[in-house]
Amino acid sequence: MFTYCNSNGQDKENMGLSLIGKIQPRNAKDIQSSNWIIGCETLDRDYANYDSYKDYLDPLGIKRIRLQTGWAKTEKEKGVYEWEWLDHIINDATKRGLQPWMQLSYGNTIYEGGGGINLAGGIPISDEALKAWDNWVAASVKRYKDKAIEWEIWNEPNFGDNTMNTPEITAHLNIRTAEIIKSIQPEAKISGLAMGHIDLDFADDFFKIIADQNKMYLFDNMGYHDYVYNPDSNYDKVEKLKNILHKYAPNMPLRQGENGAPSMGGKGRGAIGDHDWAEVSQAKWDTRRMLGDLGHDIESSVFTIIDIAYTGGPITRINVKGLIASDSTQKAIRPKIAYYAVQHVASIFDNSLERIRNVKDSHNKTYIPENPEDVAVIKSTDRAMAIYGYRHKLSKLQVFTIWESECIPSNSMEKNTFDFTIANGNFNDPVYVDIITGEVYAIPKKQWSKNEKVYTFKDIPIYDGPILLADKSIIKITSE
Repeated sequence: MFTYCNSNGQDKENMGLSLIGKIQPRNAKDIQSSNWIIGCETLDRDYANYDSYKDYLDPLGIKRIRLQTGWAKTEKEKGVYEWEWLDHIINDATKRGLQPWMQLSYGNTIYEGGGGINLAGGIPISDEALKAWDNWVAASVKRYKDKAIEWEIWNEPNFGDNTMNTPEITAHLNIRTAEIIKSIQPEAKISGLAMGHIDLDFADDFFKIIADQNKMYLFDNMGYHDYVYNPDSNYDKVEKLKNILHKYAPNMPLRQGENGAPSMGGKGRGAIGDHDWAEVSQAKWDTRRMLGDLGHDIESSVFTIIDIAYTGGPITRINVKGLIASDSTQKAIRPKIAYYAVQHVASIFDNSLERIRNVKDSHNKTYIPENPEDVAVIKSTDRAMAIYGYRHKLSKLQVFTIWESECIPSNSMEKNTFDFTIANGNFNDPVYVDIITGEVYAIPKKQWSKNEKVYTFKDIPIYDGPILLADKSIIKITSE
């Protein structure tokens, strides 16, 4: 059903590399588990149509989907739940081997004080509305507990101009909701916070309230969404957020619950939309964010599967962060370059790999790690690069992700060549992989050498999109 995009990069034959094939996509059913989640948001407000894109989900190779469950869409009459719309989605998704991550949002205006029904809306505050929220949460968990184990509470409570959702109100809603979920489904995995951008003061207050009530045990991770123009520029702030969380809940992980880039710039494109984006830069952004999160041990959700048509205002506004192009009719037009690039990441980076915890990268310095589990990567340039390493759990053969990280992703596919020395490397048959195009290239023997556990690679093409230096055995390759 799906075809690959044509590469518009430089002819890498002229760089000494020979094309041997492309990354073979993998169906979600064929992957045991991985770090990835794909966003299927806004179905609760009819801004997208699940049936228009459902056939693209399982071939993408991501097993988990993020769904907003829609209190207002489900309960239009007090005490009467209309589940058909959500049953249809969950039943289809689980048949495809997908695992729903169920987000409980937003409010419901049929109740006075019932909160807002859209992004930046207020949390329910009246006694009647909170009781109705409790009932809906309980009914949702009872209905779907056999098909969904992961839950998330409210979306971006600190976002926009909403001043009603204080850390205290948000924390109390998280606690009461988590307690209901756990009372019905003790094995449930619950994500709290779901913060829009990173507000460290809000997060500190939120975590403290939950910890002071001894309720951190209810949660399995805390989520954040941080849209930045350069996807590599926010990890210092993420680390600060993690340190704040660990004051109150040592070792609790963060989850990046929603992030993506537009495929074109312009007014009304949503977060970071006011930039000269194109499909190539979107693909670079999405895959850099995925692999950057993986390199920091953070579960990562891609926003979103399809362009979103916001139909609530006087004109329809299209958020073009989708991996699939759509329009105001919500019809899936075609996969974008980013769809295939994300598919390439999902094909390779699953639970068969483990991260090399200490990858030290440097410029023109000789360094041999004393610990055989550590790796040093010496590059022939002082340009800032993101370099992360992984090994196959059984074979111990390695794959390294590399890209220029100092700038916002460009719309160019041009590359420059650099040399790399990897100490404590482990390759039998190293290959070069371009994640954006999916192309896999043999590295001729004249361009790499081995001296015990030190590997030297010459004239490796690098740009601001992810490339891999990998043992060929780790990459599933097709010649089609």
